[in-house]
Amino acid sequence: MSFDLVLFGGTGDLAWRKLLPALFQAFRHGSLPEGGRIIGVARDDLSDAAYRDLIASRFDAVIQEKRPTAEEFERFAALLQYQRMDLSKPEDYAQLAERLRERNADTVVMYLATAPGLFTTACEQLGAAGLATPKTRVVLEKPLGHDLESNRAINAAVRRVFREEQIFRIDHYLGKPAVQNLLALRFGNVLFEPLWRREMVASIEITMAEKLGVEKRGAFYDGTGALRDMVQNHALQLLCAIAMEPPINATADAIRDEKLKVLHSLVPWTPATLARDVVRGQYTAGSTGGERVPGYAEETGVPADSRTETFVALRTQIANWRWAGVPFFIRTGKRLAAHEAHIAINFRATPHPIYRTPIGAANRLVIHLQPRDGVALHLFAAGQDKRSARAAEAQSLAQVHLDLDFEQRFGTERVGAYERLLLDVIAGRLNLFVRADEQEAAWRWVEPIMQSWQESNEGPRPYAAGTWGPAAASAMVAREGHSWIEES
Repeated sequence: MSFDLVLFGGTGDLAWRKLLPALFQAFRHGSLPEGGRIIGVARDDLSDAAYRDLIASRFDAVIQEKRPTAEEFERFAALLQYQRMDLSKPEDYAQLAERLRERNADTVVMYLATAPGLFTTACEQLGAAGLATPKTRVVLEKPLGHDLESNRAINAAVRRVFREEQIFRIDHYLGKPAVQNLLALRFGNVLFEPLWRREMVASIEITMAEKLGVEKRGAFYDGTGALRDMVQNHALQLLCAIAMEPPINATADAIRDEKLKVLHSLVPWTPATLARDVVRGQYTAGSTGGERVPGYAEETGVPADSRTETFVALRTQIANWRWAGVPFFIRTGKRLAAHEAHIAINFRATPHPIYRTPIGAANRLVIHLQPRDGVALHLFAAGQDKRSARAAEAQSLAQVHLDLDFEQRFGTERVGAYERLLLDVIAGRLNLFVRADEQEAAWRWVEPIMQSWQESNEGPRPYAAGTWGPAAASAMVAREGHSWIEES
C-alpha cells in the first residue's frame, strides 16, 4: 500500500522530537508500509537535501538508544521531501495538490502538527484545493480548542471538509503500550473482571507527574494550564479505559461508545464539590535532583502575577451500578518529586481480618505507564524472615509484589506511542483515537472547574518544586481514609 504523509509543521518541535523519530523507528522495525513518502511542510525556505540534513542533525539529540547508523538514516531519508508553504495561501495548496497527483498514492495523510488556530484554515484550504478526497485522512493534535465552544467550532469546521471516519484526533497516551495492555488485562483475562467493581474496589488513583517545569514553553503554557493540558484529555481518557463496560467487540465505535457512557456518567460539579474536591497549585522555587530551580512565576514568558495552575488534583465519582460510591482521584503536575505516570486500583480490605497486615497497606494493582512500563500486583504473604520469628505467632503478614516489566518480557524494541498511532492512521484504524462527542463530553465536564477558578478571588496554592504538590491534595484524599500511593 503506497502512502503520502504530509507533515504540516514539518520543522517544528513536535515533528523532529516525536513524529519523525517514530516514523524512523517504524521504518527500522519494518512495519512502515513500503511505497511511502513523507513530505515536510513549513514556511522555511529549504530544499529536500537541506530538510534531510536538518532532521539528521536533530536525530542525534532525540534518539538516545540505538541511534541510526549513517546507512540506516540514508535509507530512511530517501522517503523525506520538503515543500515550502504558507498555510493561508491557496496557491501553495494548489502546488501541493499537483505534487500529490503526480504519485497518486493509495492513502494520503494530512498531519496538522501546527497551532490549533490553524486547523480550521488548513482544512478549509485542503477542501478548496480538492485535497479532501475519500482516501485522505487528517490528524489533529491537541489541544483541540480551549473550551467547549472553541472545541465545537473547530470540529464543525473540520467536519465540513472531512467525514468523521477520516478525522484522527490524537492523544498519545492512548498509544502507550501500558494503556493498550490495560484493555487487554481487563477484557482478555477472566481473572480481574469479577473484581473490577464497587464491591471489591475501594478507590482508584490516576497520577501523571513530571519533574520538569515549563522549560522554554512558558508563554504557551500560561495560556493553557494543567487542567486543559492533561486532565481534559489524557487523564479522562485513562479514566474511561479503567471504568468502561466491556464493548461488544473490538471495533473503534464499540470501544468509543463505551468510553462516552463513562464521560456522561461522571457526577456533575456543584459549588460544594468544586470547593471541596478540586485542588489547584503552582510551583515555587525549590530543588529537584539537588539542583535549585526557579518558581513558575519566574519562568521565561510567564507573568509575575500569573494564576495559571501547574498542578491539579481532584476527586470524582461515576454514577452507575458498577462504580457507585467509588472515589476516583486524579493528580497531575509539573516540578513534582518524580517523573512517573501510573494507575492504582486499591482493593477493599478483607471483611473479617484474621491476620495482622502493615498499617496503610492494601491489595493493589498498579499499572505503570512511564518511565517504566508494566503491571505490579501487591499481595500479602506470610513472612519467612528469620529476624521475624515471632511473625507466625502474631499471625502477621508482609506485603509482597508480583511485578511484570513489559520491557523485560517483550524486549526494549517495543512499539512506541507515536509509532503505533502513526501506523494506525496509515492503516485507517480509529480504535486509539478520540471521537468528537468524547471530546465535547470531556470539555463539558471540566468547564465548571475553569469557570469557578475565573470567578474565584483565590489563586493556585503554592508548592515547592521537587515535592508532591500542595498539602491540600493529600488532605482531600485522607478525608475518606485513602492516601496517594507514595504515602501508603
